[in-house]
Formats: sequence, C-alpha cells, structure tokens
Amino acid sequence: MYDLLLLLLQIGIMVGIAPLLQGLIKLCKARLQGRTGPPLLQPYRDLAKQLRRESVVSDQASWVFRYAPIVYVAGLLGAAMLVPTVSQRSPLGGFADAIVFIGLLALARFALALAALDTGSNFGGMGASREMTFAALIEPAIILVLLIAALPRQSTNFSTMAGETAFTIAGLLAMGAMAIVIIAETGRIPVDNPDTHLELTMAHEGMLLEYSGRPLGMVMWATQVRQITFIALSVALFLPWGMAPLHDPSLRQMVTGLVAFLAKIALIGVVLAVIESSVAKLRIFRAPDLLGLASVLGVLAVMATYVVSP
Repeated sequence: MYDLLLLLLQIGIMVGIAPLLQGLIKLCKARLQGRTGPPLLQPYRDLAKQLRRESVVSDQASWVFRYAPIVYVAGLLGAAMLVPTVSQRSPLGGFADAIVFIGLLALARFALALAALDTGSNFGGMGASREMTFAALIEPAIILVLLIAALPRQSTNFSTMAGETAFTIAGLLAMGAMAIVIIAETGRIPVDNPDTHLELTMAHEGMLLEYSGRPLGMVMWATQVRQITFIALSVALFLPWGMAPLHDPSLRQMVTGLVAFLAKIALIGVVLAVIESSVAKLRIFRAPDLLGLASVLGVLAVMATYVVSP
C-alpha cells in the first residue's frame, strides 16, 4: 500500500508540477529581463489548447511519425517514476536502476529523432542531427555522474544512491558536471533556446516543427517532465536534505519531504532563469566545448574518488 501511494504521489508531482516549474522559470526570466512575462500558469493553458486541437499529419509521414510521441511520453514518464523525490525510496523499488534510467531516456530521444527524420523535413532532420550530436556528448557525463553516486554505495539502485552526500572533491566535480547536464538536457541557454522561433538555431524544438495538436501537446508535456526529472535527480543525489527516510517514514516526514522537494526544485528553477538571463546562447559549433567539459568533470570526479581520500 505504501509503494502504491508513493507511486501516485510521484505521478502527481512529475506530471502535475512539471508545467508549473516551466512557468516559474519563464516568469523569473522575464522579470530579470525587465518584462512582465507570461502568467505562472500559462504552460497549463498552452497544453490544454494543444490537447484540444486536431493534428495535421504530412502525407509523407509513416506510422513512425504517428506513434513516436507515445514512445517518447512512455519513456520519459518511466524514467520520471524511477527517481526518488519526497522519500529516499523510489516508487518502483528494484526497477529504479540507473542503467534502466539511461536506457529509457535514450529510447525517448531515439523515438523523437526518428520521427523528425520520417517526414523528410529539412529543419526536422537538422534538429534531429543536432539533438543526437548533443546526446553523444552529454550522455557520457550522465553515466559518469551516476557512477560517482553509485561507487560509494556499491549499487546502481536509486533508492540506495539517494541519501546524505558528502561534499567531497569528487562530489563537487560531479555537481558541476550535473549542472551542465541539466542545462543541456532541458534545452536551455547557453546550449539551446526553448523559446526560439528561428529554425536555423533550433535543436530540440526543430524536431517538433512537423507536430501539431494533441501529439505536440503530448511531446511538450513530456519535455517538461524530462526537465523536472533531471532536476529531481540532482536533488536526490546531491541535495537530499529533508527527504523522508528509506524505511517506514512517518506522515510528518513525508510532508516535510514534499515541502523540501518543492522548495529545492523552485530554487533550481530560479537559478536556471538567472543563468539564462546572464549569458548568451553559444554558437552551434561552440556548444560541444561546454558539453565536453561535463564529461571532463565527470572523469576528474571518478579519478578523485580513487585518488583523493574524503
């Protein structure tokens, strides 16, 4: 019964709060730039508008284009259910493995990139090419960050990995790598611009140009879930304060864990808005330098784990 309640709470957080986090980032970014900005709940209205609309499909599209959003949503929701949020215990228990997490993310990315290529659109193919190039550079960093968290506990299970993380040299290097991973995986400045309408500068958004109506709404919602998933993963691994214990948490501990989790993701959302308002978007040929830095930090973190004593 506890696992079922935790799973329902996880679904409510990841699916329900994801658009709110997106709205918070956009609002803070606008205020930092001296603009009024959209209302906090505007992402919910945008999703509702898209989900009510009919979809227009190219006559060049095959079944791959039609079913790719379902695979994309399923992969990201599955990955979101693996990450501990309120409690150190993952809702899916033994399935909450770092290898499974990486595999689900790769499946979702592959499905959307394949759909972008399916219609033969020039901009869709360009966006898919950029997305897969970024993925090849950032996925090693993700693996290294998860390795750093797994090594001290000798387990790749998220329930075991989540906990009090000491601020060692390896941990600080891994935190730096994770910060770059969050920026890259959420498609934010300086790597990408989620609000752009210029096809030549798009990466992730370029893969969505052929979608409309309900499929577009599904993909937009899943992308917001991916954003909160990576932020929740960084919180669980590096900022676990306030999380309910792994075994037999009380109601008070669960409420404290929920409040602490919401506060921490809101704080990270504000930090992302500050970063976007403080730096310019990198040129497409300079972005790999930043993504490569994440892998370098990950390698240094692994070396520090074995060389430098905590």
